[in-house]
Amino acid sequence: MSEHQTNIPRIRLAVDVGGTFTDVVLLDGKARSTLKVLTTADAPERGVIDGIEEVLSNAGKHLPDLDLLILGTTLATNALIERKGAKTALITTAGFRDLVEIGLEDRFAQYDIFLQKPQPLVPREWRYGITERIDAHGDILIPLDETQIPKLAATLRQAEIDSVAIVLLHSFVNPLHEQRIAALLRQAMPHLSITLSSVVCPEIREYERLSTACANAYVQPLVAGYLSRLEQQLASRGLRVPLFLMTSGGGITTLATGVEQPVRLVESGPAGGAVLARRIAEQLNPPRVLSFDMGGTTAKICFIDEYLPQISRSFEFGRVHRHQKGSGLPIRIPVIEMVEIGAGGGSIARIDRLGRIQVGPDSAGSQPGPASYGFGGTRATVTDANLVLGRIDPARFAGGRVNLNLEAARRALLRDIGEPLDTGAELAALAVTEIIVENMANAARVHGTELGKQVDQYTLVAFGGAAPLQAVRLAQKLGIRRVVIPTSAGVGSALGFLWAPIAYQAIHSFYQRLDRFDLPAVNHLLTDLAEQARKVVRAAAPDAPLQLRRIAYLRYSGQGHEVPVSFPDGALTDDVVADLVARFTNVYRQLYGRSLAHVPIEAISWSVTLTTDDSAIAGAAPLAPGHGAKAASATGSRQLVDPANAQTIEVPVYDRQQFIRGSYVTGPALVTEDETTTLVDAGYMAWQTETGHLVLDAISEGGRSS
Repeated sequence: MSEHQTNIPRIRLAVDVGGTFTDVVLLDGKARSTLKVLTTADAPERGVIDGIEEVLSNAGKHLPDLDLLILGTTLATNALIERKGAKTALITTAGFRDLVEIGLEDRFAQYDIFLQKPQPLVPREWRYGITERIDAHGDILIPLDETQIPKLAATLRQAEIDSVAIVLLHSFVNPLHEQRIAALLRQAMPHLSITLSSVVCPEIREYERLSTACANAYVQPLVAGYLSRLEQQLASRGLRVPLFLMTSGGGITTLATGVEQPVRLVESGPAGGAVLARRIAEQLNPPRVLSFDMGGTTAKICFIDEYLPQISRSFEFGRVHRHQKGSGLPIRIPVIEMVEIGAGGGSIARIDRLGRIQVGPDSAGSQPGPASYGFGGTRATVTDANLVLGRIDPARFAGGRVNLNLEAARRALLRDIGEPLDTGAELAALAVTEIIVENMANAARVHGTELGKQVDQYTLVAFGGAAPLQAVRLAQKLGIRRVVIPTSAGVGSALGFLWAPIAYQAIHSFYQRLDRFDLPAVNHLLTDLAEQARKVVRAAAPDAPLQLRRIAYLRYSGQGHEVPVSFPDGALTDDVVADLVARFTNVYRQLYGRSLAHVPIEAISWSVTLTTDDSAIAGAAPLAPGHGAKAASATGSRQLVDPANAQTIEVPVYDRQQFIRGSYVTGPALVTEDETTTLVDAGYMAWQTETGHLVLDAISEGGRSS
């Protein structure tokens, strides 16, 4: 929720569970406490509770004092990217089990003879066809053969399947057969996790619906079990308020929604980061912001224009071909549009068969962690590389929770990178950081091209434990001249949770020709969707004023893709439908420069979104440090490997907590804080805004920031 809203809970706490670290932020009025603890991958709730109790203790508070608790997690995202989810089976209409691999029957790189498609989450031997058939109108053509279910249950038990996705043809029109299969399986296997496509994705397009349901089933045992255990343990310790969750669309929802549809949480942590970047943009006034969130496991990049992140109905995870669109697996949920790659502090570096350095997407996580952690990890990682380069204070890493071992990092880099390439540890470390930054820069370029963005016109907002170390180099590769490191950057996504609205989007496919419109049926559907959304939002915000947004996804008859067109609240009438036609015509003409007056218009899907107030924060922060700015005083110095020439130099170190506003530093330098370190490269000046954000500006030839 936004800090400018009325009736804001006074004591608010947010937790972001990442693949390596769990970030905690406590706001008590204007007082802020932050903390970073290692994620306990075997039981994530343990790290969450430890972090919550410690940050409360540091602030002199207790669990019963909390007025609001919000949780976000990248656990589901990391499970999908690293393929560490549940043992999942697929039940579909007989004859359609290979749709998982057939996909859209296209090639994302048509002339690439070495093209590799992403591996499906469910292997072929765990996909099962069931005799049944429902047509596009919801009529039963072939009744469900219920005698197959007991045999299937025995097969699932023998294969030790943990979770099942049930995806039948046209179930979004008539879910009867999906519901019946689920009921019979629950009788035979009470502990089996079951996902129905008619619940998680009641929309047309079989492949996207199937992929979404499989992803939900793949992460459900992991996420649902974790959320349930966490809720029970927090309640036993005195928590008196409900636990709320951050969703992929940038809103907050209830725990029950997260347990049933964990796929909606897949991008929850990154979404919190996008909310944070949006608020930073509102405070500092740049109309175009590129959000860069890099933690221990993944890196996320999001374009924000005019203070609004772009919302999409779908996204791809695990792109396998240089971040190219179509090379990943689709998930169809409301999501903030961003690209995510396996690039974090824990990303593992290696030499491939062609003698090239590869970094990620697999991560050492928190256990065993990078070699420098001393927890049993031996593989060289990005964190090890940054440590060897002198960018990280070994004693202050993660607030002093992990005392990094420099020699272990050097040994790992020499063994995995240096010796195969006949080079030293420092040059190997520099190569690893350059590769990881180039991977992120390429992802940003490709994503920007897909969205029609000119990347060098954006301001880079960098946060997460690893991002401030790589931010300037990434900006240089993208032609960006200004970088912002927010206050509490190391726990930025968790801070963003506390600025997010409570929101829920309900969506359903229901085909209608606008010239043959069934007003009662569509009005009934919109009422049902509004009630679905209201039930979720009211559970979290019983008395808050709500904003409602309705969208029809329209196209000309025969086209393959729709255009979202918003329309006002209230019962649909003939006049409203006529206005919808006019709105679509106008939007279509703006997009494509023409309209097709002779072609009928058809609606494919309808959505209703309810949200608490999410109006903008007025920003008035200056965009320059001011004429009276003075050079800041360093608190120490450190040996640093200069990326320009791979030579070791001594650079000043500044403590961000003691950074006097109105002062500045010029690179090369390091600005340290408990949760992260900012590398100020040569050619950049760093200064602090009135709101506490660190701004890094490229210095022009005349010696002034630009």
